[in-house]
Amino acid sequence: MRTVRATAAAVSVALAAGAAGVVVGRYASDAALKAPPGRPLPTEPRLTVHSTAAGQITLTRDLASLRPGTYGLAGDGSHAVVGPVVATASPSADAVVRRLERVTHGTLGPGAKVWLTPNVHIGNPSAALGLDHADIDIPGELGSLPAWFVPGARSTWVIAVHGLAATRELSLNVMEFLHRQRFPVLALAYRGDLGAPRNPDGLGHLGETEWRDLDAAIRYAVRYGAEQVVLYGWSTGATMALRAAAHSAMRDRVSGLVLDSPVLDWETTLRALATARHTPSALLPLAVRAAQGRTGLHGDRIAEAADPTRLRVPTLIFHGPDDTVAPWTLSRRFAAHRPDLITLQPVAQAPHSAMWNAAPAGYEEILRRFLTPLM
Repeated sequence: MRTVRATAAAVSVALAAGAAGVVVGRYASDAALKAPPGRPLPTEPRLTVHSTAAGQITLTRDLASLRPGTYGLAGDGSHAVVGPVVATASPSADAVVRRLERVTHGTLGPGAKVWLTPNVHIGNPSAALGLDHADIDIPGELGSLPAWFVPGARSTWVIAVHGLAATRELSLNVMEFLHRQRFPVLALAYRGDLGAPRNPDGLGHLGETEWRDLDAAIRYAVRYGAEQVVLYGWSTGATMALRAAAHSAMRDRVSGLVLDSPVLDWETTLRALATARHTPSALLPLAVRAAQGRTGLHGDRIAEAADPTRLRVPTLIFHGPDDTVAPWTLSRRFAAHRPDLITLQPVAQAPHSAMWNAAPAGYEEILRRFLTPLM
């Protein structure tokens, strides 16, 4: 009888542990599969506003608040733009002063909780940049996909696609530059974005299925006059660009790729985001298995898209060693296999998807040199 009771107790404990493991795995995998657009990734620290003065803002001292460059500063109901650290300011030991370029909306009073974001601009190309644009709908396999179209004189179009926790507003950082180069620009909202269809399971697939919406955008561009297209992707948008360049039936129209902070190994990125959610390292395999079970994701598919032997077009990669979401080492290894086609531009002290923010002028000059032969 005691043996039966002991066995039953052991089974109960095992079932409870298994159920707990499932819950932990699902919660940890949500960091990547349910990253809400426009909200910070778990790797991005919250900062506190200490004070504001004429053209300056004082924030919690942190590696994030000390980053060089220009960033959006987002909070619940507020958005501002901050420039470089003010070297002549003398804050306290726990604070740092940055230039306050503008407050887009809301207020930034003392005690407000904020975070740095790559999104410098809010709104559409007309409202944010004064550029004429059209709101269009692209037919996708799940329904209509909203997109902005900014016209240009060239027959090569740039199709811009954002990544994790971002929206198409991210493309506004480089939209004005691309317009000056006279490229028509198509900025896509894809499945899971506001106004776009959801994936049937309600989850993000880290580019594994989303790339088909980029494929639909390529078809649209060609239908309406594009002779060639350059695919410009950030984060998992870069993953989508690689998949489209490898698998789209229109891949012969793709003349170049620009990849900013590319996710080349989804398991590594998922583990990084789960770790930022304080998931113990011993439980990280549960997060990976949960993601596989919930979405059907398989690492070999993305790895196949990022296979350097499959690359056929010139590719520019912006990435840096401070990216804690998508490891820089993978981009370096990818580029080392195809020096004939890949230009890797390292960017120091820039977080995920914010390579432009760290040094906008230098970034745009490198981008100009890369795009000139593709015009």
